[in-house]
Amino acid sequence: MALSVGIVGLPNVGKSTLFNALTKAQNAQAANYPFCTIEPNVAVVPVPDARLDALAALVNPAQIVPATVRFTDIAGLVAGASKGEGLGNKFLAHIRETEVIVHVARAFEDDDVVHVAGCVDPARDIDVIDTELILADIQVLENRLDRMVKQTKGSKDKELLDKVAAGKRLADHLMDGKPASTVEGADTLAMQALFDDIRPITAKRVIYCANVGEDDPNGESPLVAKVREIAAARGAEVVVVCARMEEELAGLADDERQEFLASYGLTESGLDRVARLAYHTLGLISFFTAGPKEVRAWTITAGEKAPAAAGQIHSDIERGFIRAEVIGYDDYIKHQSEAKCRAAGVLRQEGKDYVMADGDVVHFLFNV
Repeated sequence: MALSVGIVGLPNVGKSTLFNALTKAQNAQAANYPFCTIEPNVAVVPVPDARLDALAALVNPAQIVPATVRFTDIAGLVAGASKGEGLGNKFLAHIRETEVIVHVARAFEDDDVVHVAGCVDPARDIDVIDTELILADIQVLENRLDRMVKQTKGSKDKELLDKVAAGKRLADHLMDGKPASTVEGADTLAMQALFDDIRPITAKRVIYCANVGEDDPNGESPLVAKVREIAAARGAEVVVVCARMEEELAGLADDERQEFLASYGLTESGLDRVARLAYHTLGLISFFTAGPKEVRAWTITAGEKAPAAAGQIHSDIERGFIRAEVIGYDDYIKHQSEAKCRAAGVLRQEGKDYVMADGDVVHFLFNV
């Protein structure tokens, strides 16, 4: 279960440089001209989790398997993309397939890096992208509404009629320049059915990524302040990243990496925060399995019960679920082994109604 994240933004805001650093592989061309990314670049990267390393240090497994995030680097969008300008709707379709959007905004001045609009203004850039995403949703919705309205002629299907009413309400909302995520009645069955049908881009959660220069690693410039203001108004998170610096970090060994970060007064990579925040934005948590073969982080949605969590490992375990032997992460670290946790009485036997907690170390018992 890998979370899918789309990286979007105008050309030359640092998306491909960010992608290169994030994946620690220079497989996304980063050139100083628009549309250098002509195909979506996809990579699966680990979610940084110190707990995984701590468990592995105790268990000494043959391998460590972290939770992952699937990042897609989308080609730079421009004004008119929803009508085919630039690289057009082809790339809007790629965004629709993701679950979370990381919206990269340029927050640095550099005469050597051209900007498609001629000057740097993150508020304007964000508005351009937001407008194109809303227009793209309007196009998809209008096409779907036309078909649904035709189906309603002579029909008394309440679900269909409710869905059409929800579609018209959403269309008015989008035409007002507002994202689908803020439409009234977004949690109703009819609107949710419509969302499942058209998968509106603007209903997705957004993380704003302010790409700063090396002279502003903590994001203290007025340009970053603009990004923070927009994100705060929309209830979204902001991560400050210097893509160029992160690209340098990507090639360093762990000890050199920490020394490099410390020289800038930082404790962790901005891209580590991007991966972790993307993971938690959708309310995802991790539980662990720990044994001599592997220590592994498994991804589930917060609130899931033990059988569903077992199903992430294998559907047979979910079907034949008997019970779960659960040790809290802190207890495992304190007592340093499953055997010692059992002896201390902190290993719990949990049944089908147990709601998994973030960090649970679990062994599932099941019938074949």
